[in-house]
Amino acid sequence: MKILLPVDGSEVSLQAVRFAIRLAREGLNTSVVLANVQEPATLYEMMIAHDPAVLASVAAAAGAHALEPAQALLDQAGMAYESEVANGDAAHAIVDIVERFACDLVVMGASGMGDLRSALLGSVSHEVLHACRVPVMIVKADDDEGDEPGDEDADAEDRTTDQQ
Repeated sequence: MKILLPVDGSEVSLQAVRFAIRLAREGLNTSVVLANVQEPATLYEMMIAHDPAVLASVAAAAGAHALEPAQALLDQAGMAYESEVANGDAAHAIVDIVERFACDLVVMGASGMGDLRSALLGSVSHEVLHACRVPVMIVKADDDEGDEPGDEDADAEDRTTDQQ
């Protein structure tokens, strides 16, 4: 199974990466595609730069930088991955990447906002969920901020204790 992990540099997107790593550790035979989508250059940026190649280079560097924390998590877990930095509307670019890389599943983070607020704001996860032809798994923001990567067992134990 090939999993697309869209990463934007946020903690919740890294939680999605950690979740995919956990799936692999629990036996899911998977490969991973990390993706970052950079917004198109603004008119102001185009007027200042004058050179589209400069803007493309800056966007590629920003995307590569945004992927670094996720790459570090996958490297630490010993998982191979492919990377892609795209430009444009995030939701549409993610759907395009799914198709180009023949991904079977998208695992992505969401801030946990409600349906009405999500619809009004046009959240990327909401749009991908509705536009994508493959299953989309949304990993909500973890309430336990400050946990270290790999503390999934401690988190599960805390939730079990809370339920008793």
